[in-house]
Amino acid sequence: MYCGLDVGSTTCKYVLCADTGEVLAQEYERHGSKQAEKVSDFLRRLEEGHGLTPHRDYVFFTGSGAGIIAALTGGKIIQEVVAVAAAVEKFHPAVRFVSEIGGEDMKTVFFQGEGGARNKQVFMQSACSGGTGTFIEKTARKLGVADRLPRMQYGGHTLHKISSKCGIFAEADSNTLVKAGVPIEEIIASLFEAVVYQNLATLTKGNTPAPEVLLLGGPNLFFKGLQEAWRFHLRKIWEERKVPFPEGRDPESLVLVPENALYYAALGCVDIARGGANGVGIYQGRDQLDWWIREGQYEQKKEQGRQGLWKSTEDLEEFHRQYGAPSMEPGGKRNLCPSPTGERIQCLVGCDFGSTTAKAVCLSLDKEILFTCSALSAGNPIEDAKSLFREIRDVGTWDVRGVGITGYGAELLQNIVGADAPIVETVAHAAATLHFFPDANCICDVGGVDMKIMVIKNGTVSDFRLNSQCSSGNGAFLQGVAERFNIPLEEIASRAFQAQAVPKLAMGCGVFLQSDIVNQQRKGWQTDEILAGLCATLPLNVWVYAGGLNNLAAVGKKFVLQGGTHKNLAVVKAQVDFIRSKVPDAEILVHPYSGEAGAIGAALCALERRERGWKTRFRGFDIIEALTYQTTTAKETVCQWCPVNCQRTFIDVKVSGAKGRPWSKIPLREGWERVITNNSCPKGLVEDVNEVKVIKAEIEKTKDAYPNIADLVRREAFRHSTV
Repeated sequence: MYCGLDVGSTTCKYVLCADTGEVLAQEYERHGSKQAEKVSDFLRRLEEGHGLTPHRDYVFFTGSGAGIIAALTGGKIIQEVVAVAAAVEKFHPAVRFVSEIGGEDMKTVFFQGEGGARNKQVFMQSACSGGTGTFIEKTARKLGVADRLPRMQYGGHTLHKISSKCGIFAEADSNTLVKAGVPIEEIIASLFEAVVYQNLATLTKGNTPAPEVLLLGGPNLFFKGLQEAWRFHLRKIWEERKVPFPEGRDPESLVLVPENALYYAALGCVDIARGGANGVGIYQGRDQLDWWIREGQYEQKKEQGRQGLWKSTEDLEEFHRQYGAPSMEPGGKRNLCPSPTGERIQCLVGCDFGSTTAKAVCLSLDKEILFTCSALSAGNPIEDAKSLFREIRDVGTWDVRGVGITGYGAELLQNIVGADAPIVETVAHAAATLHFFPDANCICDVGGVDMKIMVIKNGTVSDFRLNSQCSSGNGAFLQGVAERFNIPLEEIASRAFQAQAVPKLAMGCGVFLQSDIVNQQRKGWQTDEILAGLCATLPLNVWVYAGGLNNLAAVGKKFVLQGGTHKNLAVVKAQVDFIRSKVPDAEILVHPYSGEAGAIGAALCALERRERGWKTRFRGFDIIEALTYQTTTAKETVCQWCPVNCQRTFIDVKVSGAKGRPWSKIPLREGWERVITNNSCPKGLVEDVNEVKVIKAEIEKTKDAYPNIADLVRREAFRHSTV
C-alpha cells in the first residue's frame, strides 16, 4: 500500500491507496500545532484499521511540517508544488491553471504544452498570511461570522477596498469599515474580492490563467463566496483578453472545484510513490516518532529555545501574590454600588467603542465607579451602543448628567446617542490613569488592535507613541493565534504558564511573526510553548518595535499597564520582567479597571464639561433603544472631490428633530440624520456640490445675523468719496 501525508500549517491530511491506485481511506483534521502527534495518530489508525505495515508499505510526505516527521518514520519528502502538479496532471490533463490556497500559503501553477511535453511555471507566496485561509478566518472570527462564513456570498454586495497584500493592513481596513457601519456581508464579500485579487495580481506575474482552471485547498472548497469571486474575475479576464473557450463549454464549467480538493497534495505523493519508489520511503513504524514526541523534542527545545515565563515556583507564586488574577472574561459587568430601588442615581456615562470590545461605565458625581459593563463588539457600532445602554438601563434608574465617548466609533456615534463630545483616546486613557495614579510616569495601554504609550510629566502627557497599523504587539494578534489552536481566551495565561521552555520568536512585523510561528511548529514546539513565546515577545514589540523606546529608564520609574490585553496574567508577567530588566527599581502597577480605562476617562471628561456648565445632549435610553437606521453604499455615495474617489457609506439614522436632506442625490426626509463614513479626508464629509450650496447659504445667514464688526468698521470708517 501507498500512503501520502500532507502535513500543513493548520491541518494534516492523508490518503491511503492500494497497489492499484484505488483510494482506501482519506482523512482531514486540524492539528492545533501538534503536527507530530496528529501524524502519529493517523499512522496508528491506519495500522489498526487498514493494515498499514512497517517495512512493507510506503509513506510519502509533503507540506510545511513534514521535515522531521518524515525522517523519523522512514518516509520520503516530496516538494508541495511537485506533489500537487502530479495529481493535477493525472486527474485533470486539460487544466491550464491551478490555484491552491492553504492555511498560511498560496500557490499558483501554470501548465503549458500537451502530453509529455507539458511544462509548468510555479509562483508561491509563503512569507505573508495575506490572501490565505488564516487571513480569511481571522477576519471572520473578529466580525463574529466564522460559523456563517462558508455560506456567505460574494455577488449582490457593494465592495470596499481591503488590502490584499498584507493580512495586518487588511485587518486595519476591516476595522475602518466596521467603524463606518458597513454591513458585515459587504465586508466579507470585499474580503473574498481581496483574496482573488491577491492571487490574480501578485501570483500570476502577468500571465493569463487560461481555462480550464482548477481551485484547490480548503478555502477554495469551503467558501462558496470565494468560488463566486473567482468565477466573476476569471470570466472578466477572459473577456477582456479575448481568451477562446473550448467548443461547447460555458465559462462556469471551466472553473473546477473538485470535492476532494483538500487531498491533491497527498494524492500526488501517492502517484509519485507508485511511479517509482525504488525502495525509498518504506514505512519504518511509529517508534522513533513516538520517542521524539515523548522525549526527543524537549531535549532539542532546551538547546534551541529559552526559559519559560517564570524562573522558579517561588517566582511564579510571588508574581501571583502581587498581581492577583484579573478577570479574563471577554464580556461581563460589575455593580460596585448597590442600586437603591426606585431612586434615580445621578451619574456620568463613559463609553469606549474599541476595535474588538465595547465598554461602558457609570460614574457618580463624586467620581465613584457605580457600574461597568463590556461585551465583544458585534461589528456594528450602533448595535454595540444599543447593547451597552440597554444593559445600563436594566440595572438601575439613572439620571444621566453627561455622556463621554471615545474609541473607534466615537465620531460616528456622537450625534446618534447625544454624547457631549467625542474624546480623543489618548486623553481618555490618560485621564483614567491619572485619576487612580496621579504620580504615574508612563502609561502603557495595549488594546485589541492598537497600543498607546504615554509619557507623563507634571501630571500631563508630554509624549505619546501610537501604533494602529501593525497588530504584532496587541491582544487581537495573540487572541487570533490562540483561536487557531482552539484555545479559549480565558485559558491563554494558564496554558502559557505551563510551558517550561519557549521558542525564540522574531520581534517586529506581525506578518513575519506569523511566519515564524509556522517555522516553530515545524520544529515541534507545542501550543502552550508558542503562546508563552508570544507573551514573552509582546513587550519587545510594544516598547521597542512599535513604541521606539529603547531607554525606559529615561521615562521614569512608575509604570501603569492597562488595556484589555493586560487582563492576561502571562502578558503582565512578561511586561513586568521586561520593564525591570531595563529599570530594576521600577514600580509597575496594573490599572484596577484595565479594560474599562478608556470608558472611565471619557466619563471623567464628561464630568469636567458638566462642571463648566455644559448641559448634556444625551438623547435618553428609550430613544437609543428604538434607533432605526439604514446604510447605503452605492455609486451615488462615491466621493468626487478628488481622484481617489473614496467609496463612502451613508448611515441614515432616524432622529427626532433632524432636518433631513431633500436636496441630496439620495434624498433624506425630515426626521432623519445622515452620517458619512469611510472617507479618507475631511472633504469626504461634504456629500457633494449640493451640500456645498446649502452650507454656503447657512454661512451667509449667519453673517447677516451676526455681522463682522471689525470688517464693518473698516469699510464704514475709512469710506471716502472719490474726487
